[in-house]
Amino acid sequence: MMVMAPNSMESRILLNNGIEIPVLGLGVWQMSEGKETEEAVLSALRANYRLIDTAKLYKNEISVGKSIRESQIPREEIFVTTKLLSADFYRVEAAFEESLSKLDLGYIDLYLIHWPRPIMKKSIWQKLEKIYEQKMVRAIGVSNYTVSNLKDLLSYANIPPAVNQIELNPFSYEKELLDFCQKNKITIEAYSPLNRGRNLNHPLLQKISQEYGKTPAQILIRWALEHETIPIPKSSNEKRIRENAAVFDFTISPSDIESLNRLSGKNSVRDI
Repeated sequence: MMVMAPNSMESRILLNNGIEIPVLGLGVWQMSEGKETEEAVLSALRANYRLIDTAKLYKNEISVGKSIRESQIPREEIFVTTKLLSADFYRVEAAFEESLSKLDLGYIDLYLIHWPRPIMKKSIWQKLEKIYEQKMVRAIGVSNYTVSNLKDLLSYANIPPAVNQIELNPFSYEKELLDFCQKNKITIEAYSPLNRGRNLNHPLLQKISQEYGKTPAQILIRWALEHETIPIPKSSNEKRIRENAAVFDFTISPSDIESLNRLSGKNSVRDI
């Protein structure tokens, strides 16, 4: 568990290269380009979110950038993540420039390899390292990497990944992967922290929710925070966006954390 649990939306985690990342963010997967994404991002920013997670695959980078600019919040206060599509492994620099142009925010905070693939592994990472060394991005990392994938990457990386973004919730909890990342100072971002809402009525989750006077979604987000990860729940509903951020006025007991951990493997859902 965390040495110091985050206590507000202003809390930050220090990445392994010394930059800070907010402890909670908004994911925009499956949000359409245009009004849906723009309104969701603006709602999140009004609710003090300062981490927005997108990807080329999501096809909404333009809307993310537009909303951030329209918010008039200083650029340096907002942390923006996007991702390299596997189809662009042969044109890494060009793909990065395209995302940079679509976002139109001056720079990208975190650039991730979206999925591990067996082709050109070393050269792709070296190209990300070059982009990082040229100060075009503030941090680089990966997504959906297993322990085996990470060991392979660390064997040739000159710059270790700052982040591994993975599916993480009590129904999909890989302790070995979490422990490996923490040991190697790789911060985990947790996508699908709500397991797409599929298990919100689970009896144990309902019981714990009632005991703490919180919604099941809030319990799941707090669970992710107390595992030293950064949850990035997806929602385009302003009420739920605010609800998902109301998780800093309580902690979950170690015994309840362990009970939730034991749900792993029971009806987990893969995400993107």
